[in-house]
Amino acid sequence: MRYLRRWLLLICLWPLSALSASEILLTGSQDSPGVRSFVEALRERRPADQVHFVPVAELPRPSQIKAATRLILLDGASLEWRLSETAGPAALALRVSRVQAQQRLGSLRPAYLSLLWSDPPPARQLRLTRYLLPQAKRVGVLYTEHSQFLLDELRKAARPLGLEIIAEAWPDLRDSRPLQTLLQNSDVLLGIDDPQLYNSKSAKNVLLSSYGRQMALIGPNAGFVKAGALASTLSDQDDWLAVLDRLLEQPPNRWPRTLYPDHFSVLGNQQVARALGIEAIDPAAAALAVAEGESTP
Repeated sequence: MRYLRRWLLLICLWPLSALSASEILLTGSQDSPGVRSFVEALRERRPADQVHFVPVAELPRPSQIKAATRLILLDGASLEWRLSETAGPAALALRVSRVQAQQRLGSLRPAYLSLLWSDPPPARQLRLTRYLLPQAKRVGVLYTEHSQFLLDELRKAARPLGLEIIAEAWPDLRDSRPLQTLLQNSDVLLGIDDPQLYNSKSAKNVLLSSYGRQMALIGPNAGFVKAGALASTLSDQDDWLAVLDRLLEQPPNRWPRTLYPDHFSVLGNQQVARALGIEAIDPAAAALAVAEGESTP
C-alpha cells in the first residue's frame, strides 16, 4: 500500500514537473568546441530543461520563435538578429561589453533584452588597483569617443577610494603624445575594455611605454594580462553559468536590463609584478579583498 501511494504521488507530480521545464535556445554565429562545452555545461546544470544550440543563420525571424523560449545570445551576430525585431521572446545577451553596447544601442535598453556585461566592472577594477598598488593615487585612463561615457562612473567610484582619475583622449593611435602625456601625470594606468584603444596593434606600444616608466597597467581584460598587464578581474565560464542558472529560475519579466556577474576571480602576471618590484600577487586574497567592497542589494 505504501508503494502504491508513492507511485500515485509520482503520477500526480509528473505533469507539474513537465510544466516547469523550459526550452532554452542558445544561438551564435557558428558552432565550435567552446560553444559545445558551454551548452553541455548548462545542460548539466538544468537537466529538466530542453537546452540546445542552433546557429543564428538557421533561425527564423525572432517573432517566429515561440514566446516561451528562453533565448541566450552568444555573440554580436546573434544580438543583431534579436535586435532586428521587437516582437519575439526575451533574450539574455552574453559577450557584450559596455563600449560595444554604447556604440550599437546608445542609452537604449530594450525591454526584451538583458545585457550581461563581458568587461570587468570599472569600480571593481579600481578596487583591484587600490589593493595591489596602495601608494598609487593618480589613475591614468585613456579613452575614445566610444568609451568617454565611462569617465563619470570611474570618477564616482574613485572618490571613496581616495583615487583621482586622470583622463586623456587618444583618438589616433599613430600619435603617441596622449599616451606619453598621461604616463607623465599618472601613477598607474587603468585600461578600459575599448577595442579601439586596446587591441593587438596597440598592445606593444602601450605596454612598452608603461614599462619604460615602471608603471603598471591594470586590465583591460584577461587577454591583456597574459600579454603583459599586471592584473585584472574576470568572470569565467562557471561564473557565467551560475548567473544564467539563477536568471533562468526567474520569469523573463524579472530579468535585469543589465548585469555584471557577482562572482569573479583575479588574474595576475607574476613576471610583470617582479619586473615592476611589486609583491607577488595572491589571486585568492586579491579577489577576497576586492569583493569586500562590492555593494550588496
